Amino acid sequence: MNPTTPTTPTAPVAEGDGENKTAEKAATETAGAKDAAERPETAGRLDKARAESAEATEPADRGDGAEQGLGLDLDDDLDDDLDGDLDDDGTGKESAGLATAAAAVVSVGLGIVSLTGAWSGRVAAERETLIGQIKTSSGGSAAQQISEIYGDAWHATALVNGIFGLVALLVGCYVLVRPAFGAPSAHPQAGWVRAVAKGGIALGVIGVLVAVGMYFDLIVALPTAAATTAGS
Repeated sequence: MNPTTPTTPTAPVAEGDGENKTAEKAATETAGAKDAAERPETAGRLDKARAESAEATEPADRGDGAEQGLGLDLDDDLDDDLDGDLDDDGTGKESAGLATAAAAVVSVGLGIVSLTGAWSGRVAAERETLIGQIKTSSGGSAAQQISEIYGDAWHATALVNGIFGLVALLVGCYVLVRPAFGAPSAHPQAGWVRAVAKGGIALGVIGVLVAVGMYFDLIVALPTAAATTAGS
């Protein structure tokens, strides 16, 4: 018979010993980490890392502040532009009002010219007179001379005066109907402007009627030459 090797008996392991050992190991590691953190070298490294992290975040904060400042500047510029636009609108409305008032005065002036005559009308009449004299210089009847020398000159004067009256009428009507077009104005048209424009319209209508009557010989007819008796 072969001899058997004696075996060393092992101590029995109680339940829960493995868990206790694991807990003791974790506690030991935690205590070591605390000791390492409390050391001066480790504390200095942690402070340095925290400082670097703070410096890294400062530019972003500064950038946000710069963007906010830029936004405020843009808002101020936008407000200034809006104020400038409002001022320009007020200036444009004032200029439009002055132009309308000036047009009303011009309408009255043109109406007066259409009734009294203008230098251009006299020039046109003298030109027709000269043309009539040239045509009748080689001879012509008395009726032909009256028509060529005087009748055409009168008609030219009436035509020029009628044009002035028509322009006065159109300008006056424009002044009256101008507020109905475009953006409504905060200030209504002045009463004297409307009164002057109506006066220009009235003078223009009268001037046109007189010019039409003179041109077609309705108001004053051309003189006629008396018929000469034969053999006298």
